[in-house]
Amino acid sequence: MSSSSASASPAHVEQAHTAVPRISHPPGALVIEIEGVTKLYRMGEETVHALLGVTIKVHRNEYLAIMGPSGSGKSTLMNMLGCLDTPSSGHYQFSGRNVSHMSDDELADIRNREIGFVFQTFNLLPRSTSLQNVELPLIYAGLSPARRREKAMETLRSVGLGDRMLHKPNELSGGQRQRVAIARALVNNPSIILADEPTGNLDTKTGEEIMQLLDKLYGQGNTIIVVTHEENIAQHARRIVRLRDGLIESDVRQN
Repeated sequence: MSSSSASASPAHVEQAHTAVPRISHPPGALVIEIEGVTKLYRMGEETVHALLGVTIKVHRNEYLAIMGPSGSGKSTLMNMLGCLDTPSSGHYQFSGRNVSHMSDDELADIRNREIGFVFQTFNLLPRSTSLQNVELPLIYAGLSPARRREKAMETLRSVGLGDRMLHKPNELSGGQRQRVAIARALVNNPSIILADEPTGNLDTKTGEEIMQLLDKLYGQGNTIIVVTHEENIAQHARRIVRLRDGLIESDVRQN
């Protein structure tokens, strides 16, 4: 038994092992539109072509996986989708706003308000409690302390961590840390959840529990993009985009 399951309450254990029905939502409004995007990096005298004219659209209520071997451009595309980087050429619109030429402050505002990030390494503040980690995006959003605490507590309960709010990361299992990270991603009600290798630092059983949680969040109407190199993780999505050599090799929807 993993440490996550051992320390969770019986109700949470039961919830984690209950298969989530496979639901497919019809696509909603267009949220991401990337057209002819390229990305070039200068490395000394060498120019690296990470993306070579990528075009992709993502609608609300989609569950999308992005796959590709090392060097395919999937990390670069993830950074582009998450407004962590800007294109060398081409166009990127997020909810109708042109982000291709936004300032750093404008990009930061979109990242905080519109995109919930989940990272392989969790990226939690080690000296802060679960509650404080989840409150962080709400501080940048300008909510009052009372409202921040209320929303953070509500979101932690929604991912099965109502009894771990005052624990710090080193007092949590890997699966519980990733649940805190998912709660932090959800707390601002973002347009999309962007998960980069969300099970990469977890054992197989705990990783499957995290994917069941993402399945549940999709079932509740969240838009989810998962970047992964693992086929079994990608199969949770309803659409798989495969990259190779900076280009989209295939884009397949599945039930």
